[in-house]
Amino acid sequence: MTTVFTFANPTDMVLEIPTTTQNQADLHSQAFSNASSRYQAYINQLCLGAILLWLQEDWTPQTKVWPSTTALPSFWELVNGIALTLDTTRLVLVPSEAIDLSELRVPQEWVDIPSWIGDYYLAVQVEPDEGYVRVWGYCSHEKLKTQGSYDASDRTYSLDATDIINDISVLAMARQLCPEEPTRSPIEEIPSLSPQQAENLIARLGNPEILTPRQEIPFQLWGGLIQHGGWRQNLYQRRLELPEQWSVLQWLQSGVSQVAEAVGWGSFDLQLSAAGARGVEDTQPSTILSRRLAIAGQIYEFFIIPQGEPDATIWRFELRNAAIGAAIPGGFKLRLLTEDLQPFPNNEDVAATAVEQLYVEVALEAGESIVWEIEPFPDNYNWEILKF
Repeated sequence: MTTVFTFANPTDMVLEIPTTTQNQADLHSQAFSNASSRYQAYINQLCLGAILLWLQEDWTPQTKVWPSTTALPSFWELVNGIALTLDTTRLVLVPSEAIDLSELRVPQEWVDIPSWIGDYYLAVQVEPDEGYVRVWGYCSHEKLKTQGSYDASDRTYSLDATDIINDISVLAMARQLCPEEPTRSPIEEIPSLSPQQAENLIARLGNPEILTPRQEIPFQLWGGLIQHGGWRQNLYQRRLELPEQWSVLQWLQSGVSQVAEAVGWGSFDLQLSAAGARGVEDTQPSTILSRRLAIAGQIYEFFIIPQGEPDATIWRFELRNAAIGAAIPGGFKLRLLTEDLQPFPNNEDVAATAVEQLYVEVALEAGESIVWEIEPFPDNYNWEILKF
């Protein structure tokens, strides 16, 4: 149950930070490259724990973290803020410890990267020692973009407190009464990077001694890099000086990496039987990689299966319903893309009607990478760059 405090300003929503959230924040705040990012993550975790619970209880139980909870460290290492989805609405929480509530200040990434932008931005004051957060106002993307001031020195948009709506209950009513009201201002697309550009930037910005990588390169390059979930994750891991986490060949040889395991990847041996020369069965283990996915309320199994010999270059990506005898509904798509998210010939399988499986087989050279997509998108989906 969310505890709500009453303060002098009756329009402020003040929420208790659950004890479990405080404990988790203390624990999770270690996985960052420097003290600044570590503390940023701590404040964001406290904010998320209090507000997510409140939204799920008072607004909709379907409120979710975007793109997934497992992706959050790769955001907080680099930028302040949290995105939540409520049905078709996206809220961006902007936590701060500042006592001065004269303005809402939002990092540019949440305003100018098309895949990141929110419908509404919530100003949240976090009081770690007192154990509460205060939601003291909100504004739409359109208002922030058209009436806010851009500060190039720290790449933020700010909006004066007098220009934002202080009563958060107004937002709840607006969503119910005016669901079609436009909330987002048109913004320019950010050019895609080539894999080589991305690798060069990751090598440069992966140095943990660079405390604010978001301000080291032009925003168009920065946005192009981190809007790709796989590249953002790689940058985060490089800054933590972790070994390679997404090599499929390494997974097959020595087990799935810790990072990949955390998002659901696993492996198992499939016993393949072949008749020996004297009629005695010669059993050879073949390792298959798998990940369980929740899609549109059902559970599916996604497999990566090496074809033929261990050093074969043919790989089969396969999707099946986890329930025995159940089918994949018509309209589902399994798609493979290059590292920079480009299609290639025969890269997808589409279920025109209900089918037992979807699969794509692809020949990959050593060192090549693949990104997989499934439509409808699985819960907690984020682009992954699988290396072969």
